[in-house]
Amino acid sequence: MPTVMRIGAYRFHFFSDERGEPPHIHVASGDDACKFWLDPVRLATNTGMEPHRIREVERLVFEHASFFREKYHEFHQA
Repeated sequence: MPTVMRIGAYRFHFFSDERGEPPHIHVASGDDACKFWLDPVRLATNTGMEPHRIREVERLVFEHASFFREKYHEFHQA
């Protein structure tokens, strides 16, 4: 499960066994986690993150979406 970025309390990462899904990024903070699709950017799942934190993570995913797409394709094509 490679971490591709850390911003504050958030860890942005992938799982290696999800090749059949569209490009996405997982975000973890403590026991809370969510997943965002990357094309277009939108929330896929949420496990425990409060709405204000989801909005903050969404903003970060939008800001770094091209980087996350690039890393997603690099990782899943290796």
